[in-house]
Amino acid sequence: MTDRLESSAPALPGSDESVSSPDPYTIRQGEAHPPPTNFRGRLRYLGPSLIVTGAVIGSGELVLTTSLGAAAGWSLLWWMLLSCWCKSLVQAEIARYTIVSGDTYLRALNRLPGRIGRISWPIWLSLIAYIPITMGLGGIIGGAGQSLSFFASLAHVSIDGTVCTGIIAIVAAMILGTGSYRWLERIMLPLVLVFTLTTLICSIAMQFTEFRTPLDDVLGGMTPDFPLFVSLAALALAAYGYTGTTSGDITAYTYWCIEKGYPSFVGSDRSARDWESHARGWMKVLHTDVWLALIIVTCATIPYYMLGAGVLNRMGIVPEGNAETISALSNIFTQTLGSWAVWIFSIGAFLILFSTVLSGMAAGGRVFPDYLIELQLIDRSNLALRKSIIRWYLAALPMVTFVIYLFSPSFVTLIMIGGLTSAIFLPIQAGATIWLQSKKMDPRIRPRGLTRTGLWVIFLFELVMAGLVIWFVVLVPLRN
Repeated sequence: MTDRLESSAPALPGSDESVSSPDPYTIRQGEAHPPPTNFRGRLRYLGPSLIVTGAVIGSGELVLTTSLGAAAGWSLLWWMLLSCWCKSLVQAEIARYTIVSGDTYLRALNRLPGRIGRISWPIWLSLIAYIPITMGLGGIIGGAGQSLSFFASLAHVSIDGTVCTGIIAIVAAMILGTGSYRWLERIMLPLVLVFTLTTLICSIAMQFTEFRTPLDDVLGGMTPDFPLFVSLAALALAAYGYTGTTSGDITAYTYWCIEKGYPSFVGSDRSARDWESHARGWMKVLHTDVWLALIIVTCATIPYYMLGAGVLNRMGIVPEGNAETISALSNIFTQTLGSWAVWIFSIGAFLILFSTVLSGMAAGGRVFPDYLIELQLIDRSNLALRKSIIRWYLAALPMVTFVIYLFSPSFVTLIMIGGLTSAIFLPIQAGATIWLQSKKMDPRIRPRGLTRTGLWVIFLFELVMAGLVIWFVVLVPLRN
C-alpha cells in the first residue's frame, strides 16, 4: 500500500487537481504509511497542537483575558468560553483539506473564486492585513520584554523594558533562524506545561482566600450581559480575536501539520483501494491533535479570566499602560498564593509571552515564502530556496517587531490591534473551508453532515463578530 500511495495518479472527480503534481514541501515521497489504530498510537504522532498552543496561550490570555475579567467581573465568562470553543472546528477542517489535497494554506486560498490579477481576493486582503498582524507581534515581544524587566526588578536588578525587549529579539532571531520544526516542538512542550499548570494552581488556590468565588457568581457569568458587552466592545472583541485559536493560529496549524508530515503520511495516490480508510485514519490523528489543543487552551484561558474577575475586579484594578500592566497583573498570583508567588508569576508571564513570540513568528516564516510562490516570484518546486527564505525571514522578523514596539505608545495597544485584525479574518477562513471542502475536496473524505452544519453556524457567527469589530472600532469612532 505504501508504494501505491506514493505513485502519481489522476485526480478523481470533485478532488483537488494538485495531487497530480505534489508540492515537495507538503508531500515527501516515500513517507506514506498506515495510520495508528488506537488512541495510544495516535499520541505518538501529535505535535502541531503543542506549537499552536504555545501561540494561543499567550498575550491574549495573560493581558486581554485577565484585563477583560478585571473590567467586567464574572459577567462575560460566557463570552470567553465562546471565544475558546468556536474556532477549533475550523482549525480541524481547513487542516483536513490541506492534508488530503497537498495544498498549502495560501495555495488553497488562491483556488477561491474572485481574482484580482493572478491572485484571489483573500490573499490580497491578507497582504493588506500584514501590517496590523505584525504590529500585534510587536506588542507580544514588547510584553515579553516588560515581563523580563519585571522579573529582573524582583532580583533588584534594574533593566529597562526596552533593553529587555531588544535582548529577547536577538535570542528569538537566533532560535528561529534555524528554521527547524523539531527544535521548536521541543521548546514548546515544557513551556506549555509550565504556564498551564501555574494558572490552574492559582485559580484553585483562589478558592481558599478572601477572593473565593461563590457558585452563583460563576453561574451568573454564563448568562449573556449584552449591555456590558457593548460598553467593553473593543476589549471584548480583541480578547475574542486573540484567545482560543486565532486566525493566525489556524493558518499556522496547517503549516505545522505539513512539517510534522501528515500530508506525506497520507500520500498522494487516491486510486489505492483502501485509500479512504487510510486517509480517515490519519484524520483521527488530526482530530486528536486539535481536541488536545482545545482542552489545554480552555484549561489555561478560563483560569486567567477567573483570576481577573475574582481578584483584580474586586481590588478595583484594571491593567492599563505599559510597564505598569505586568505589575498590575502580578496580583492574580500574589493575592491567591501569597507575596512569594510574584516569582512564579514573573517566570510564568515571561514563558507565556516568549513562547508566543517563538511560535507566532515561526508560523509567519512558513507563510511568507508561500506569498512569493503564489505571486509567481519563486518556483514552488525549489524547496531549498523556500527553506532559505524561511530562515532569513525569521532571523529578521524579531528585529522588525522590536522596531515597531519602539515607536508604539503601549504593547497592550499593539496586542489589541492584532486581536481585532484576527477577529475580522476569522469568517474568511470559515467560508474558505466550506467552499474548498465542497468544491475541491475528494468527496470520500469530506466531513459528515453535522460537521458541515457546524461550520456554517460558526461562519455566520464569525461574520457577525467581524461586523461588530468594524462597527465599534472603525465606524463609531469616525462618527464621533
